[in-house]
Amino acid sequence: MAIVKTSDDPTIETYVNLKKRYGSDIGVEVEIYDIEQNQAEKVIKQLNSDLATDAIIIQLPLADSTQTDVLLSAVEPKKDVDGLNPASSYESATANAILWLLAGYNVNLAGKSIVVVGQGRLVGRPVADALESSGLHVVRVDESTKNLQAEVEAAEVIISATGQPELIKNAWIQSGTVVVDAGVAGEKGKLVGDIEQTALLRDDLTITPAKGGLGPLTVCSLFENVLKTAEFID
Repeated sequence: MAIVKTSDDPTIETYVNLKKRYGSDIGVEVEIYDIEQNQAEKVIKQLNSDLATDAIIIQLPLADSTQTDVLLSAVEPKKDVDGLNPASSYESATANAILWLLAGYNVNLAGKSIVVVGQGRLVGRPVADALESSGLHVVRVDESTKNLQAEVEAAEVIISATGQPELIKNAWIQSGTVVVDAGVAGEKGKLVGDIEQTALLRDDLTITPAKGGLGPLTVCSLFENVLKTAEFID
């Protein structure tokens, strides 16, 4: 598996290293391509045709996010294990991880008010799509939403994936709410989620921690897709 990265953000390094360690543990060789972004398309084309490379990940965010769609679409669909190419053969690893997490804790979503904050290509959009395809009603919140606080206060299930530190305030979250914090950003040398950290201290919420919560499960989901590449490529 190849990971193409163009940014030196320490948050990105954390996740790249997690993927490399997990790959080593299960016998998957992970090669890191730490390159200048102007070389990315060339490297992706080489990896697409490389028979020794079964899977390709474009590590987001890129140094220049304006090229995100171009580079994701350049990945051969059969090797796009993140499920981010519109023609990918795989489901979104992060969306799957969130669904696994909710199912694993027996969270019944039927009839619930579900709010997905952030409609990015990596997390928010695919998880909202997956929930809606299961027949659930989802309120999608993005930067155009006029009253974020009101949407959060009305939610029984909050899934947030904006990467804006502590965007969702503790005071907005009603007692009994299920909160999945899928956002992560580096702040003062620490990983910080979308949810205000004081919310983590509450015992009246079901909430994922910013660190060590969804991340490892997402990596597990990703490598499930990696193992499936044998079916498509061989």
